[in-house]
Amino acid sequence: MPRACVHHPIFARVYAKASQAMEREVGEHRDRLLAGLSGRVIEVGAGNGMNFSHYPSEVTGVVAVEPEPYLRNLAEQAADQSSRPIEVVDGVAEELAADDGTFDAAVASLVLCSVRSPPTALSEMFRVVRPGGELRFYEHVRAESPRLRRVQRTLDATIWPFFTGGDHAHRDTATAIAAAGFTIEQMERITFPESRIPLPTSPHIIGSAIRSANNT
Repeated sequence: MPRACVHHPIFARVYAKASQAMEREVGEHRDRLLAGLSGRVIEVGAGNGMNFSHYPSEVTGVVAVEPEPYLRNLAEQAADQSSRPIEVVDGVAEELAADDGTFDAAVASLVLCSVRSPPTALSEMFRVVRPGGELRFYEHVRAESPRLRRVQRTLDATIWPFFTGGDHAHRDTATAIAAAGFTIEQMERITFPESRIPLPTSPHIIGSAIRSANNT
């Protein structure tokens, strides 16, 4: 079956500018997300490569998967400037071009909100990470507040995905990670950006999960 085309030219340009503008604050989360990683890493939905400068020196190689052409081109430029060996490739999260168990870790950073099938994407990450390897995740997620959840559901069912490159505000990503077979070892709920009136995408989670050697 041919791979679906991912092409959001307007949103990609808006996202690229916004990610640069927010890096001062988001960069701290990226440092936390990637701290302690080592070996070979696959980053799924690498966007414009904002994580690249945050990888620790113990990481020996990164395969960065990004399907959107404009963002992938920016990621390639970022990879050229990185001190880490980073290969940027075309691909989608639901169909990773990698053999089973070939990576020490997978990174999902602000991507599971927009993939077409989170269960399939997480199953693919589970497949390509070796037993005992990690999944690092940083995602905006379904709110704990019932009122904000209702807002998220309404937006997801109407205009939000259309204007935000397929993004969804109401996904229960922590449950999906566990359902894929990963064991969540640590997770923190954070709010970003901090505002008096919470935004639909303010609730975030950040943490790590293990692919248990007993899970196949």
